[in-house]
Amino acid sequence: MDLTQLRTLVHVAELGSLSKAARRLRIAQPALSRQIRLLEEELGLRLFDRHGRGMVITEVGLDVLAHAKRVVAEVEALKACVTGPGSMLGGHVAIGLPPTIADLISVPLVAAFRELHPNVTLQLVSAYTGHLLDGLHRGQIDLAVLYDPRVTRSLRSQPLMLEQLFLIGPNDAGLSLESPVAFGALARQPLLLPSDRHGLRNILQHFATGAGFTLDVPIEIDSYTALKDLVREGHGRTILPLAPIHAEIEAGRLTAAPLVDPAPNRRLVLSYPPDRPAARATVFAGETITAIMTERVARGLWSGEILKG
Repeated sequence: MDLTQLRTLVHVAELGSLSKAARRLRIAQPALSRQIRLLEEELGLRLFDRHGRGMVITEVGLDVLAHAKRVVAEVEALKACVTGPGSMLGGHVAIGLPPTIADLISVPLVAAFRELHPNVTLQLVSAYTGHLLDGLHRGQIDLAVLYDPRVTRSLRSQPLMLEQLFLIGPNDAGLSLESPVAFGALARQPLLLPSDRHGLRNILQHFATGAGFTLDVPIEIDSYTALKDLVREGHGRTILPLAPIHAEIEAGRLTAAPLVDPAPNRRLVLSYPPDRPAARATVFAGETITAIMTERVARGLWSGEILKG
């Protein structure tokens, strides 16, 4: 077993294809196939299921992948230690972002890496909390923005922001940023929300329980894009932060109102896996995400309060 085999495992698992991994690594596909075969023979395990559309990592392969990522990260950290703190970074970083956050920070985050550390391979994973948690625990994600502190206790986390949530409706809903809506009024109207596997739903139910009622959610939507489309077309209202839909409100496609008594919010945290140190590229990603959020809150483009760790 050698480092090249472990790197190959990481890239093939991420891309699901030997040909795609070969193009990324600029190595002939037969050479990558041989590295995977030798690793499987040494471990006595089948790491991938092969099919016509590519390669899917097996359950036992996921366990091996988690260890491989830790080894590769440690080697990158060792190189960074030797070359000094000001050196250009390399390696691979997988960053998990909830959909509402991904819309806001993906472009400036990628731009920062391209400008300062172009040798880093970035993987942006846009998904709800449940999927991001699985990725962190399996070693498939190196850091993630999460927003339910109760589910992050097993992780290494630092606070980011306390983000205000708003009632969102179509353009004819009569909602206004100058006219707050009492949270208790939600007891009398159906809402379109993600399923209870996801952090936003759990946070809202917590506030509803405190107000003495249960949310009425006739339709659960685990797609941020579909959720916005359904609200825009008049199929119901939802609750979201204001920043990711600011342009649609400005264009008149959606309307929003603050919620009060109580005013729901979500606490955003930056979480790392508990069982391995963060590589320097991962640390840079976390610092950049924090800087982007801080700058946008200061400019009034993000409704929230930056939290200090």
